[in-house]
Amino acid sequence: SSAHRKGFEAEKRVKQAAERIAETLKVLPREILFTSGATESDNMALIGCAHALEKEGRHLITTKIEHPAIGKAMQHLEKEGFEVTYLPVDSFGRISITDLRAALRPDTILVSIMMVNNEMGAVEPLSQAGSVIAEFNRANHASVLFHTDAVQGYGKLPIDVKGWKIDLLSVSAHKCNGPKGVGFLYIKEGMRIKPLLYGGGQQGGLRSGTLNVPGIAGMGLAAEKAYASLDRNVTFLYDLKSYFCKKIKENLDDIRVNGSCFWDGDTASFEKEKWKEAPHILSLSVRGVRAEVLLHALEDKGIYVSAGSACSTNHPGLSGTLKAIGLPEDLLESTIRLSMSHETTKQELDMAVAALSEIVPVLRRFTRR
Repeated sequence: SSAHRKGFEAEKRVKQAAERIAETLKVLPREILFTSGATESDNMALIGCAHALEKEGRHLITTKIEHPAIGKAMQHLEKEGFEVTYLPVDSFGRISITDLRAALRPDTILVSIMMVNNEMGAVEPLSQAGSVIAEFNRANHASVLFHTDAVQGYGKLPIDVKGWKIDLLSVSAHKCNGPKGVGFLYIKEGMRIKPLLYGGGQQGGLRSGTLNVPGIAGMGLAAEKAYASLDRNVTFLYDLKSYFCKKIKENLDDIRVNGSCFWDGDTASFEKEKWKEAPHILSLSVRGVRAEVLLHALEDKGIYVSAGSACSTNHPGLSGTLKAIGLPEDLLESTIRLSMSHETTKQELDMAVAALSEIVPVLRRFTRR
């Protein structure tokens, strides 16, 4: 907003980032709203739209396995008098399109379904969901909005915003190798949405506050680079995931990868069904070993994993996602999450398997004492 040359240079960087991001999604630069990250983007999508559309209805739909940024925002809206339907998922963490169709009502104003589950990597059927919502809108002269939290999918998997009929999409830069503390919300042009933040009127009054120019510029560059190598990285990561599952099966007993078609089938079924799971996330249940104990034992060997979503580990408790897929109770406290990137090597996975093969039997003997 500055009138001098340096201000214009900063504005140019912001516009360039918007153009880069818009190109990755095949949308308009003016449809990109910069935020502090996906938590803010999710809250704005849900709360901003709910408040803007409450005269049309007060019913929203989401799933039982959403990130806390969605779940807590929905609970907040319930306290304000909105009604929320939480769709169940199957053992792979995927919703049923039949359940979604049945949940839509005349007073429904928004559906929010994550693209990729952050704990186990389930990829939701967004294309089918978007078609069902569009079909409902046509048949009922309605305007139900479709939002997705794409944090774990953006830069990792192809996204078809227009083909999937998405109205709002949330992203955090740090999940695609960008800086922390910045993200964006795609808002389809012409939508009604109320701001969460009021002040100087930046970004058309939708999100007041001085823009994080370095963060935004870094996010734009990271987005461009992620999509330039997307196809290569996707193929590489699926290969790593199948390799890791195979090694785990060969070297350890009473251990499983949750929600993986490769684990429950064979190589042929994995090649056919792999798009139903993200290539970079593995949910590993180790019977007889508490996740926190295993986490620290692996840490001592230079291998870093989490005992759930990194965004909610300050609030310990049994995972709602793992409960939702019907994981046996004895495995709920014995599940860790491993994440891979395009820089991960098979040698590193071999190290992880070797460490697990050494650690797990010892911890199990200790636990049984």
